[in-house]
Amino acid sequence: MLRRRRISGVPVLAEVPTFESVVARHLDDVHGYLVYLTRDRGAAEDLTAETFEKALRHWRRFDPRRGNARTWLLNLARTTALDHFRAEERRRRRERTYALERQPAEEGTFGGLSPALERALAELSAGEREVIALRVLLDLDGETAARVLGISVTACSTRLSRALKNLEERMSADLAA
Repeated sequence: MLRRRRISGVPVLAEVPTFESVVARHLDDVHGYLVYLTRDRGAAEDLTAETFEKALRHWRRFDPRRGNARTWLLNLARTTALDHFRAEERRRRRERTYALERQPAEEGTFGGLSPALERALAELSAGEREVIALRVLLDLDGETAARVLGISVTACSTRLSRALKNLEERMSADLAA
């Protein structure tokens, strides 16, 4: 597709590939890069989805004269991963601060749940507990929970799905024992 651009007031035509063709060509590269950065396939899948969501929203800004689509996507992936790492560090700091200030609970950590569910929840990561708390306990819709977590709606629903799957596996293991 030819897209008309202006350089110093002079209109210039540039060949811009379709977004679909760019995704098909570079999806594996972006995912592999994010697996390498995060060392976690689940997180890399979430970040890959978030990267391509951003890419779709900002596709009109892509200019093939300034660089190729692969470079542009990998730069978006890097920024997305760094944002993720910063958000995780902020979350860990909040949790440490909360843990230091918190008084021991009288009735279990999560308040009135069965001992098996308490144990299963305690085994989940803080991020998994957080998304379950927002979506299930507080009954927030996906968009609101995603905004609170600072992630996309897609990443939020994926994180919730994985968290519930992990919770179910831990509950099943506890019941089998």
